[in-house]
Amino acid sequence: MTHDVLLVESVDQAAILLKPLRIALLREMGEPRTCPELADRLGETPQKIYYHVKTMERARLVERSGERIVNGIVEGFYRARALSYWLSPRLVWSLGGARAVRDQTSLRMLAGHAEAMLEDVARLGERSVDDGHVPSLSLAVDVALPSVERRAAFLGELKATFEDLARRYGALGGDPVAADETFRFTLACYPTLD
Repeated sequence: MTHDVLLVESVDQAAILLKPLRIALLREMGEPRTCPELADRLGETPQKIYYHVKTMERARLVERSGERIVNGIVEGFYRARALSYWLSPRLVWSLGGARAVRDQTSLRMLAGHAEAMLEDVARLGERSVDDGHVPSLSLAVDVALPSVERRAAFLGELKATFEDLARRYGALGGDPVAADETFRFTLACYPTLD
């Protein structure tokens, strides 16, 4: 089964993925193809394509989806496991990013929330949903906060509103609400770079 998104979480898997020929192969493998077909499409030798496809198969980036016999030779069909491949932000943080912001707790927390949200979205894309619909919502707005006082007032109101909603809908010590499905609500505020 082809997923909408596959989250690449290991450095080894990312190193296998991030090669120009392999990315070109993945673009051609939205539907099952054999190595000779891929070689023809990309102007490469079947042996070279076979090497790269098998490397990606071992890394679980592609999968074998069938086979056929041509002139007594078995040719495998391979396809990409996903329509999109996302690199986990943890790959970058594990390479030293956390040290760069160790004294900026607020920025690190913001990065952590963004990282968790990206990974959640990627996993939702990997999950098979019966009707293909994942209930979700995103909002973004730029707010002018030219002074420290105005910024403090805005953030105070925003925090109070957020806490009120969280209490009413079962978080922050409010009445627990029985539900088959819970939703994560992430609120972030940071200066724009425009």
